[in-house]
Amino acid sequence: MLSDGDSVLENESQLLDGHPAAITVVVRWIMVTDYIIAECDGGVGNGAECDGGRVVVSSMSVKNKGQQCWIFSAVAHHPGHKETPQEISFQRERKEKRKKMFAAENGLRGDPRLKGIFEAIRVIPHFPKPGIMFQDITTLLLNHKAFKDTVDIFVDRYKDMGISVVAGIEARGFMFGPSIALAIGAKFVPLRKPGKLPGELISESYELEYGQDRLDMHVGAVQTGDRAVVIDDLVATGGTLSAAIKLLERMGAEVVECGCVIGLPEVKGQTRLKGKPVYILVEPRELGD
Repeated sequence: MLSDGDSVLENESQLLDGHPAAITVVVRWIMVTDYIIAECDGGVGNGAECDGGRVVVSSMSVKNKGQQCWIFSAVAHHPGHKETPQEISFQRERKEKRKKMFAAENGLRGDPRLKGIFEAIRVIPHFPKPGIMFQDITTLLLNHKAFKDTVDIFVDRYKDMGISVVAGIEARGFMFGPSIALAIGAKFVPLRKPGKLPGELISESYELEYGQDRLDMHVGAVQTGDRAVVIDDLVATGGTLSAAIKLLERMGAEVVECGCVIGLPEVKGQTRLKGKPVYILVEPRELGD
């Protein structure tokens, strides 16, 4: 079962089915125009298109060639394919453009703290299952400066917005949310998975790639008129954030924004977030970054 931050792959055999020459899986954020040159139906194993020795499977339906959007995809390289100097140069330029776009998007252009935060995140391939490129923030938590800088950036953004509630999504939203709440004088409200809260609950279910999950919150944790921000470590599809927004709004709170350490400027699930802005610090890391 996949959730926010996971790739579309459930196992490597699905991706490689029908493409026995493909041996290496690399999961990355790409623009459709980078690799996908034909319609992709979003299925794993189905609708894959070969392009320059690559097999590409997308988690979303791409109806038009050249469509501009961000997707979480998997790229399998054929053993005989070696990247040309032109491809290497293209990838380098693409990374630099993305970094500049990020800095412009979050208003932190030129902020030296972002580089330290980005580099403090560790990439674990094939965890917790084959095909997933896990963005591990535990290494960021071990780095005092990067951890403090992460919290400080969120505090600087929210301290003058009249925020009364910082809602953290289980579990990694708990690592940043309480510190932000203390610094801005707000209360921290945990949004937890089923079976973790003992009192009277209000719940909101949301769809995963293959199934459902649920967020719970204590009744009375927020009040009508509270101004809230939702904090999590990473956003991919927007499903969990969407459930958090609905949960808070059902209790009368105004959700001002969602804040995530890792994600994309144009969140794929933005339409699921009821138009709420998503403030993101850094893009997902790739192996070799």
